[in-house]
Amino acid sequence: MLMNAPQWYTIGDARILKIQDLTLAALSPEQLLPDWDGARALQVYPQLSETLDVSGANILLSIHSWLIEDRGRKILVDTGAGNNKARPAAPYFDHLQTAWLENLMRAGVRPEEIDFVLLTHLHVDHVGWNTRKQNGTWVPTFPNARYLFSKAEYDFFSDSAHDTARNKTSFMTREDSVDPIVSAGLADQIDVDGTEILEGFSFHPTPGHTPHHASIVLKSGTECALFTGDVMHHPIQVSFPEWSAVFDADPQTAITSRKWALDYAVEHDATVFTTHFPMTSAGRVIPHNKKIDWYFR
Repeated sequence: MLMNAPQWYTIGDARILKIQDLTLAALSPEQLLPDWDGARALQVYPQLSETLDVSGANILLSIHSWLIEDRGRKILVDTGAGNNKARPAAPYFDHLQTAWLENLMRAGVRPEEIDFVLLTHLHVDHVGWNTRKQNGTWVPTFPNARYLFSKAEYDFFSDSAHDTARNKTSFMTREDSVDPIVSAGLADQIDVDGTEILEGFSFHPTPGHTPHHASIVLKSGTECALFTGDVMHHPIQVSFPEWSAVFDADPQTAITSRKWALDYAVEHDATVFTTHFPMTSAGRVIPHNKKIDWYFR
């Protein structure tokens, strides 16, 4: 889908824009969040209907990237699902034809202008536009960029011992969307330990969704942004962090990571840029009545 009028966010001296890939409405709340309690959800989050499809039966899940212009650099956080890729075990991502690349260029940015690509993890819907097919070969979409991601995450999805039914699509994704980046010499595989890996940016360990999932912090001036990746899939998890998604490989560890992310956002007064929330996908988490509530920006 093509974007409507761009909505830029300002964090310090940085500007941030959502680059839409697609929106899915394939799962009911109970399918996405096995602990779902509709009555409790509606009680704490009256705007629940805004996050559902027109039938009210399924949750809207946005797939997108975040474009950041900061200190003279153009940076992407995650790259969506990508086009023309075989995903037999994940049919919603199989041989897609989306306008993600057109949306990026409508924002005034050509692929050659991207300086850095920061990846929260290596799942199918976060690394797909790393590459595009050219003359039958997968080549880097951003040929002048450095791609930063967890070395431990890459090693995990390269170890045949982990090539299970759950991880089948991730292994296919690594082959066509990550390996070509490594082969081209564009990858910087990093340790995820919270240190500043790029001026203003740090990767923080938030495992559970994948074993080495990271959330990314941007600090600019006195302001802070938190890119949560798949720590959360729906705003209700802000109020009920104990509700893990069906996609979380280790639900209990995911709960711990979710609580860390929420605490970080509150402590640092951070604007939170999510990967799957619908609508603007950006917002704030505010303590209220001994809980934390979500507010879209």
